[in-house]
Amino acid sequence: MEKGKNSILEILVVSTKLGLTSFGGPIAHLGYFRDEYVKRRKWLDEKSYADLVALCQFLPGPASSQIGISIGMMRGGLLGGIASWCGFTLPSALALMIFAYVLNNYDVGNAGWLHGLMIVAVAVVAQAVWGMARTLAPDRTRGTIAILTAIITLLWSSAYGQLILIAVAGLFGRFFLAKSEIPETPQLGISISRRAAVVAWSLFFGLLIGLPLLRQVVHSHFLAVFDSFFRVGSLVFGGGHVVLPLLQSEVVPTGWLTDSQFLAGYGAAQAVPGPLFTFSAYLGTVMNGWLGGFIALIAMFLPSFLLVTGSLPFWDVIRRRPNFQSILKGINAAVVGILLAALYNPVWTSAVHTPLDFCLAIAAFGLLMLWKLPPWVVVLFSAAWGALISLNI
Repeated sequence: MEKGKNSILEILVVSTKLGLTSFGGPIAHLGYFRDEYVKRRKWLDEKSYADLVALCQFLPGPASSQIGISIGMMRGGLLGGIASWCGFTLPSALALMIFAYVLNNYDVGNAGWLHGLMIVAVAVVAQAVWGMARTLAPDRTRGTIAILTAIITLLWSSAYGQLILIAVAGLFGRFFLAKSEIPETPQLGISISRRAAVVAWSLFFGLLIGLPLLRQVVHSHFLAVFDSFFRVGSLVFGGGHVVLPLLQSEVVPTGWLTDSQFLAGYGAAQAVPGPLFTFSAYLGTVMNGWLGGFIALIAMFLPSFLLVTGSLPFWDVIRRRPNFQSILKGINAAVVGILLAALYNPVWTSAVHTPLDFCLAIAAFGLLMLWKLPPWVVVLFSAAWGALISLNI
């Protein structure tokens, strides 16, 4: 029992460090996670990490948060998943609640240190793409899958388009990568039973269908808020910025927030690390104070918990079957292509505008790849550089 307690505490400490330093959005988070969980701590191997990424790309909701929850569950069961979510999510959620109270009209969009954090995301994502490509797309066939996926993703920008590309790559892998030797795949170490998984799926669909019906009968503002945020967290594919128009359509037309309040919170959300879905904490706090912030936050992420809990026990069995291993080889190559496309848009296009920006990007990349500095050190270095550039020093 004591070992379990220590494991939960370790998960909380590690995920909190990531929650305080993971700037750059969901694609960059995959790089931070890979560096911390796969390379440094070796909690799982490269192949298992890639399989988790593939699973969470299929599920609706914030993929990076779902990966963090999954790794926490692998390490410490349901409590480990909760600890991982708390560590990664609460720092940015609490910061955005404070923004809602104190800095609602503060303009962070042009802050120099924020621009530095956006640039360091270029280096983090480039490191992740390089490392994953060497493992998941090492030959000509899978490398071609990755490149074609990147090209199509850039020309056809759609969350559903990504799902289609992943599915097509999986089918290609099933029929054209099946003859190659499939290495032994280790178990993920999931302690969640299939019965618990079925209960999680039942709760997910029960709430998704039942909350709107209950909302028509019970006229409660907090129930309406919970229903709105649960529905957005359940139905958004692609995560990240894809969630913004859905949230806007839920809170602005209803009169819960004004457009200016919504945009001010979005600006604040760019200044904090962690998942963009914590924007829900800001929105709930503006509407109903601290209690509203926590209600919106929990409603937004509850679908991810239920989906991950319901999927992992079955996924661990399916992913180790030889035929499905061939499918996953194609899918993982496509995931590399999607990351490669994201390295250009939105990561590169939103951050690198001048020669000084490019200098910072390659310096950060060198510190990560050659000097092997921890990402949080490179994050602080880039933020300081960005601040100095903005002051013309």
